[in-house]
Amino acid sequence: MTGASDTVAIGADALRPFAADLLRAGGFTADQADETAAMLVWANLRGADSHGVLRIPRYVEMVELGLINPAAEPRQVSGKGAVAVIDAQRAPGAVGMSLAARKASELADTHGIGWCAVRSISHAGAIGYYAHQVAQAGRIGIVMTASKPLMIYHGSSAEGVSTNPIAIAAPTGNPDRPLLLDMSTASVALGKIMAARDAGQPIPVGWAVDGNGQATTDPREAKAVLPMAGPKGSGLSLMIEVLASVLTANPLIAVALVHGGDPGGNGLVAVLDPSAFGDNFTLEVDRLGAAIKSLPPAAGADSVYLPGERGFEEMERRSRAGIPLARGTVSRLLALASKLNVAVPEGVA
Repeated sequence: MTGASDTVAIGADALRPFAADLLRAGGFTADQADETAAMLVWANLRGADSHGVLRIPRYVEMVELGLINPAAEPRQVSGKGAVAVIDAQRAPGAVGMSLAARKASELADTHGIGWCAVRSISHAGAIGYYAHQVAQAGRIGIVMTASKPLMIYHGSSAEGVSTNPIAIAAPTGNPDRPLLLDMSTASVALGKIMAARDAGQPIPVGWAVDGNGQATTDPREAKAVLPMAGPKGSGLSLMIEVLASVLTANPLIAVALVHGGDPGGNGLVAVLDPSAFGDNFTLEVDRLGAAIKSLPPAAGADSVYLPGERGFEEMERRSRAGIPLARGTVSRLLALASKLNVAVPEGVA
């Protein structure tokens, strides 16, 4: 079970039900817990530990604070043609986003394109998870989420936009290996700072600033993250706010900046059916990928990687060897299990 001295290797088959048990004991319904645990462990398997099970204590706290509503009953509130808008009533993010992915896919089956906005969700986790689900069915998935100010707006000294991520997945000849871009508009995902805190490691300069707006390498002092590529990152984040929030009549940033508080989150999933555009799409995606892979590697690089490829390789490794969790993360999960009287599986204890 033990890996490197600062991590503990845990099998996904043990971690997933343990994660679901913690969430269920923390107030989630059984279905909500299972859906959320699947997304979290998917992230851990791909090496995105910042969006994995380290989030569970915060999710349970969000239930206690009323930021997550386990009694939510998401429902469609508007729509036209290929567009649908769902009010998730602050349901767990994985529940709302998975519902949006299914609805957008249904609309794409009819119209060739489906656009489903889901408003009033909680933290959505690794949004590549939802894009991956769409691509596995042979469709193109485009996913975005929006939330409260967490990131410095370029040119200002204060949080003005969120770390709003975007994911795009395109199917290939291998249904389990789509092209999968999943990126934050920040220089780094906020969860990576949380992961560094759990691991007791410093963060690089350029990731975050402290409460005084000064650069910091101490994850415990980080108050806000910096945008990716300066004005490009903050501008892209702002436009995602327009698409995912303003367009769905649930603005977040303006409300938070004027009135304060946590206005929750929004998301959107757009699905395209390649057959509506012509033939041989996956063949051409494979040909494009092969052409990129044939480029000569840069000095010091072992290979040229396609979007998502490193994550899929890591998933294969971790599926065999276990997921290496920081001991700080394991300690917090065990403390939560003790608090909630949740049995700890042998592979986790």
